[in-house]
Amino acid sequence: MGGGQARPSLFLRNATGLVKAWSTFDAFVYSFWSVNLITLGLYGMSFVYWVPDGQLLASILVFGVLTTFLVVTYAMLVSVMPRTGGDYAWQSRVLGGGLGFVLSITGWWFTLFLWAPIYANILNVQFFLPLAYTLGLKDLATFINSQTGVFVSCLIVLAFVSVVVTLGMETYARIQKICFWIGIVGLVVVCGLLLFASQSDFQNAFNREAASLFGATGNAYQATVDLGVKAGYTAHDFGTLSLGPIFLVLPFLAFYLLWPNWGATLYGEVRGAKDVRKPFWSMFWGLWVTIGLVGLVMLLIVKTMGWQFYNAANAAWYNYLFYGGDAPPVGSWPYPVMFAGWLVNSHLFQAVLIVVMGLWFFGWAGTLFLSSTRVIFAAAFDRVLPSWAANISAKRRVPYGSLILMIVPSIVISAVWAYKPDFQSVFLDATAVLALTFLATVVAAIILPWRRKDLYDASPIAGWKVGGLPLISVVGVITAVFLAFMLYQWSFNPDNLYGTTFSKTLNSVYYFVGTYVVAIVIYVAARIIRQRQGIDLSRIHHEIPVE
Repeated sequence: MGGGQARPSLFLRNATGLVKAWSTFDAFVYSFWSVNLITLGLYGMSFVYWVPDGQLLASILVFGVLTTFLVVTYAMLVSVMPRTGGDYAWQSRVLGGGLGFVLSITGWWFTLFLWAPIYANILNVQFFLPLAYTLGLKDLATFINSQTGVFVSCLIVLAFVSVVVTLGMETYARIQKICFWIGIVGLVVVCGLLLFASQSDFQNAFNREAASLFGATGNAYQATVDLGVKAGYTAHDFGTLSLGPIFLVLPFLAFYLLWPNWGATLYGEVRGAKDVRKPFWSMFWGLWVTIGLVGLVMLLIVKTMGWQFYNAANAAWYNYLFYGGDAPPVGSWPYPVMFAGWLVNSHLFQAVLIVVMGLWFFGWAGTLFLSSTRVIFAAAFDRVLPSWAANISAKRRVPYGSLILMIVPSIVISAVWAYKPDFQSVFLDATAVLALTFLATVVAAIILPWRRKDLYDASPIAGWKVGGLPLISVVGVITAVFLAFMLYQWSFNPDNLYGTTFSKTLNSVYYFVGTYVVAIVIYVAARIIRQRQGIDLSRIHHEIPVE
């Protein structure tokens, strides 16, 4: 630049300042938490009764196979470019800075606001409420169910997540591993209870605790089944197998099984990430260990609780919650862990089991902000967002600037969730928008060998071919078809099976279109401002930053 001034450097700093604090096992545990069997899995599968004749285990296996192609695609992208920011880094370097910023920042920043109340809702139905009812604290349960109680739960989640993220990657890795091992012990106890009890044992326990904790009378077990049928659940055998319903179940399973790659934005901070085997195995085992546990737990639920009861209890609860139907005998979300604890006639034991299994939530909760802060950080490091958003603490290497950009909007969104229930339909699309973000990354992977031949040829996967075609492109096409199928179902299913069909959820359409518009405005403004400062964003988005 003229006047003797130094020309601005390409990136914000010579290096990001982040450090490789995680091992491959840390990345595996993070992936395992991201497809969390308890917090997300039990919650997501509670809606499967909406698909008549849906064979749950077959659907889970199909979903696992298809998601493995997603894992392979992401693992290869990590090996090509093991950089903080993941989806943003790959999309901006292959698809272009503007498109990459808009697609990734909308998914990882604007949509993650919506997940804060979702996490809080899960904390309520799987921890606070079961614990309050078990301990006889009905007034506390009533408060938690109030609008202010819901907002307080959101604030608790935001406070906890903010603390564990600011402790740094190494400390968070220790926290998630402690929760992992103790949570596994709790799961073994739950499985043992279900394994050694009979269905008649469970029915007696259910009737006893429904009367003791919720004041139910008579045969609460059978009353729950009857209410489920009245609510529209169509009974079918657990072993029923029909191809069409299997694929209709997949979009429900995405709520928890689509995220083994959730840590992809963090691989700039994982040791040895350039070795494609390390990111692959961490994501692969995170996915398939979960699938194995899901299969085990569901078989035990079917054996001891009963398949018809499991579905009917969910149908009765959601009919009561969403449509004002008759209240079920147990006035709380049908949490299988709580029900399993009822097999032991001790409220103290039941409370301890709920607390121990609550570690599945607290080990997982950091996923709310940890991955998304890295996307915001990477965009700021590329000078698209303000430079302070890429500030990091000197001791723990935490990007506190990007963390602020997650916390503040999440508080606002949480208040809207709590006090404006009509807005809650928007949250149903939180999964779909992230799937669209993944699809954009997969498209980048497909065209990478031609669009950025320099990066591809210098990578460990350059020689991997299938029929003369790059393996990353072949796997990417399969993954893209899978994601496109689910996006189509969420958007255009004629029966509005998932509650997200465009023509039925205009508020959601307006919200998400608005977020894309805001992202475009931010990028255009950044492009103009940086150009006036003598900084070329297009050149930045062609280069790879140093970690």
